Amino acid sequence: MADTPTSRMVHPFGNVPRQTSKQFLYSGNSPHLCHPYQSASDTHVVPQHHYTMKSQSSDAGSDDHETHKQYTLDSSAASGCSRHGSPSSQSSPLSHEDSHSGSTNGNGSPVSASCVTEDPTDLKQKLKDLEAVMLGADSEIVDSLEISVANQLSLDPEKWVHMMNMPKSNLKELLIACARAVEQNNSFAIDLMIPELRKMVSVSGEPFERLGAYMVEGLVARLAASGNSIYKALKCKEPKSSDLLSYMHFLYEACPYFKFGYMSANGAIAEAVKGEDRIHIIDFHIAQGAQWISLLQALAARPGGPPFVRITGIDDSVSSYARGGGLELVGRRLSHIAGLYKVPFQFNAVAISGSEVEEGHLGIVPGEAIAVNFTLELHHIPDETVSTANHRDRILRLVKSLSPKVLTLVEQESNTNTAPFAQRFAETLDYYTAIFESIDLALPREDRERINMEQHCLAREIVNLVACEGEERVERHEVFGKWKARLMMAGFRPSPLSALVNATIKTLLQSYSLDYKLAERDGVLYLGWKNRPLVVSSAWH
Repeated sequence: MADTPTSRMVHPFGNVPRQTSKQFLYSGNSPHLCHPYQSASDTHVVPQHHYTMKSQSSDAGSDDHETHKQYTLDSSAASGCSRHGSPSSQSSPLSHEDSHSGSTNGNGSPVSASCVTEDPTDLKQKLKDLEAVMLGADSEIVDSLEISVANQLSLDPEKWVHMMNMPKSNLKELLIACARAVEQNNSFAIDLMIPELRKMVSVSGEPFERLGAYMVEGLVARLAASGNSIYKALKCKEPKSSDLLSYMHFLYEACPYFKFGYMSANGAIAEAVKGEDRIHIIDFHIAQGAQWISLLQALAARPGGPPFVRITGIDDSVSSYARGGGLELVGRRLSHIAGLYKVPFQFNAVAISGSEVEEGHLGIVPGEAIAVNFTLELHHIPDETVSTANHRDRILRLVKSLSPKVLTLVEQESNTNTAPFAQRFAETLDYYTAIFESIDLALPREDRERINMEQHCLAREIVNLVACEGEERVERHEVFGKWKARLMMAGFRPSPLSALVNATIKTLLQSYSLDYKLAERDGVLYLGWKNRPLVVSSAWH
């Protein structure tokens, strides 16, 4: 995901072509985007691993029911429940070879199949119908969707058998039915469906088949370890850090999601600190530091000269694998960029997780204008549903006590935090369908780099959502309405994004497909694919 400065980059949002774009309006805060993972392995075939299945309901509190069936995990690598963006000794699920089982023609080419029928009564339609109430109470959302899922999928054994005769176009219905069987510990249905589903998915197939491959692996992982210690017995090779950066860069270039987040946040920060002589940016997940290159160049072009800029980069130490070293590499890189543009600069490295941050780590200096950045990171900080410590609210209160000029928040627009397992599975399926469809336009299905990128940058997140519970589940997204309520409870107030930010994002999107849609509501920007909102960007003070 590394950016490089060029002489054309003079805008705080980055370099974008000059074009125009269509707008659209979301009917409500619909139920995620994948921040590139900094882990997983090169795809390679490993011996089959057999696990005695211990099925468990979605959360603790139900008795384990151990079966004597064994499922085969033909994974190129293990997919753990480690932090989003964290490298691990485990790698992403599903080998290239195994995933093609039952999904190729006589020539070995992937078979094309319809992704999913557009039956207006299916679960996707029910999710869309619920968009209008996404700002309502959690209980209303959960109860409504849970009832609809239960009505569809509480099937007796004969009906499960009947479902296995469905055409391949019903892959979505079968995946949701299998998730329900896993939730209900229905070993009879699981025995029927997992082997058949494996034949219907492929990492080089249509978008829904590719997504289905990782969803199936997530279900198997959930069964194998009850979602608490995924594949910990497997020891698989990590990709080289240079390869991992390459996969992340592919995702960065293939889709506009990260550029949208970086540009909108940088625009809000530039607006909030204009006229300030000393600026302190606190980034709660600095990764490679790429976001700040265009902002440094824009600040350098200020009339009267650039301000002094200090960046505090927070990132837990496991991210050092993707960089090939610690945060000092980010500091050296940004210092070099600042030197090129003659911006007085200082870097403060804080190599801990966001949930561990205390005020003493931040090196606050009186007189500095503070900007705090959460780009696709705040949902990783556990809230009250995970721990009584409730670090999510604690961090927001800490930030508020600093009296920042602006707090920028970029998050996936999805409802996976407190949703019950069946709803969370359906939501993950719906969200990532849009992601995989958008990737399909940018990279050929047989492209090896695309397969690697999806496995290393997306699969771990998907499996974490499906397989893990409690502290092991680090992917805990909220819709914007819930973020708004949480921020306002911490004392923040909305700071609408400027028209310049909106116009810049419109221009960016015109270099991509017209199926990417931009909506603005009350100073908040939503980026979506077709009718599905995926990422939302907002600013607060």
